[in-house]
Amino acid sequence: MIFLVLGLIVFLGMHSVRVFADGWRGAQLQRLGERRWKGLYSLVSLAGLVLMIWGFGLARTDPLVLWTPPPGMRHLAAGMTLLAFVLVVAAYVPGNRIKARVGHPMLAGTLIWALAHLLANGTLAHAVLFGGFLVWAAAAFAASRRRDRAAGIRYPVSGLGRDLLTLGTGALLWVLFARFGHEWLIGVQPLG
Repeated sequence: MIFLVLGLIVFLGMHSVRVFADGWRGAQLQRLGERRWKGLYSLVSLAGLVLMIWGFGLARTDPLVLWTPPPGMRHLAAGMTLLAFVLVVAAYVPGNRIKARVGHPMLAGTLIWALAHLLANGTLAHAVLFGGFLVWAAAAFAASRRRDRAAGIRYPVSGLGRDLLTLGTGALLWVLFARFGHEWLIGVQPLG
């Protein structure tokens, strides 16, 4: 479990720098330059990701069950992850109404993804992994929205086509991942 926790701290800590220490981040960008900062950021994030995956894999070999999810949670989680996929896609499609409304759809999608997995899984490893992401995403989302409001940031809307592209791409990626990717990467078929 120690590697899972350490990986979460490193990965989420690095992903929290802009949100919670933007001044320090700016100083590092000035000192190192953009390319070196991004390289360092990527290396630290990758190290955290590797530790997290390795630690989660180790913890899953001898699971400590905290609760048994009630029937139907798997289906609820599937619907929630569909929403999460659409939100994540909304972060990358410029001019869609979801981004204009939510502001930080990647963080909102991460929050919903983590909550869905907490509801559908009852082991300590799942609680640590997805609970960590849930708390981080909620805090980062709130801080990012406050920063946007203080700066008067508004996200533009380009029309219905961007909304349909966002919804369609998110749904397609969700179907492909749920049907093929999740089992291949995680070893669990979420829809079957």
